[in-house]
Amino acid sequence: MQTWVIYAIVSAVFAGLTSVLAKSGLKGISSDLGLSIRTAFVFILVSANVFFVGGFKNLGDLTKNNILFLAISGLTTSLSWIFYYKAMKDGEVSMVASIDKGSIIITILLSFLILKEPMTGKLLTGAAFILIGMLILVWK
Repeated sequence: MQTWVIYAIVSAVFAGLTSVLAKSGLKGISSDLGLSIRTAFVFILVSANVFFVGGFKNLGDLTKNNILFLAISGLTTSLSWIFYYKAMKDGEVSMVASIDKGSIIITILLSFLILKEPMTGKLLTGAAFILIGMLILVWK
């Protein structure tokens, strides 16, 4: 198995834990305060990771485009997290997470349109199943 697949599986496990733990942590506080506390921990841990694995060695390779796209990505991540936490505060985690995973469809579409990644029948079939599964889970 390729290393990136292992990383993706580990990421999925932690992402699943994240939502349930966050919902538990939001009891009695606003979603904005909860997200702020979570984000502070994310910043500290990610910065420590970069420091300890030598990630700063590429600092001189940064371009304006790197910074621009990473900044915009940070903005979209922030907006996603703000609305995710607002939805999680009031909704069921399983439903909110299911709808949120609809972002996979958007990612596939944008990776085709912007990054020019290949659009295969297998990818389209998988995306259709994700969409159908999401609709089944959230349908009232």
